[in-house]
Amino acid sequence: MSLVRKAVIAGNWKMHMNCAEALAFSQSFRAQVENLPEDRQVVIAPPYLAIPTLSEALSGTPVAIAAQNVHWEEKGAYTGMVSAPMLLEHGVTHAIVGHSEPRKYYSETDEQINMRARTAQHYGLIPILCVGESLDQREAKETERVIHRQVEQGLEGIDSGRLIVAYEPIWAIGTGKTCAAEEANRICGLIRGWVGNPEVIVQYGGSVNPATIDDLMAQPEIDGALVGGASLDPIGFGRIVNYQVPVGAG
Repeated sequence: MSLVRKAVIAGNWKMHMNCAEALAFSQSFRAQVENLPEDRQVVIAPPYLAIPTLSEALSGTPVAIAAQNVHWEEKGAYTGMVSAPMLLEHGVTHAIVGHSEPRKYYSETDEQINMRARTAQHYGLIPILCVGESLDQREAKETERVIHRQVEQGLEGIDSGRLIVAYEPIWAIGTGKTCAAEEANRICGLIRGWVGNPEVIVQYGGSVNPATIDDLMAQPEIDGALVGGASLDPIGFGRIVNYQVPVGAG
């Protein structure tokens, strides 16, 4: 890993954890980040309703709070949506955009995702832009074409200096399958080249867990991880954020 790029380990809780559960998590997790190495940052994206609880409970720790999405308008008749100013009020610093689940279940387009990312940056949030291919696309050898398109369209008008890109092969999310570390490293390197900024942070996401994190973080093009289910356990996620790269690796 580059000495300049700071690793970012982000936990995406998805639709898990109410406020009481988030508070219990924080009480256990605080001890896991007391001696966090300075070469990395931790970000957690809880459900919207748990953001105020978690933000307050982890105040004073090196943990930043993210939203799982953000609307492109400041306010308006958008039932069920949440705007950037609403998130800023509760100390949110990052916003996930383009995750494969909204793309799949809510038919989010690259244009909408770009609008979300641009709005996030406009209000000072750091977007975590997710890109990745399905199993059918990988088997059809369309991985590079699909991801290149997502990067190109998703980053139009975006400041790459205030951005995180997460490569999440859809076939490896919640399936227990993990993309081989070497292949994940290759794709992350391609993404960095397509972004056109050698210092952009590129994460890997896809069934990341305590058993795979060290190998993934030893790869020179991988600057962190977007962690799903494994981020719900404060001890297991503590092991992930405190990953150890073997001496001489990377």
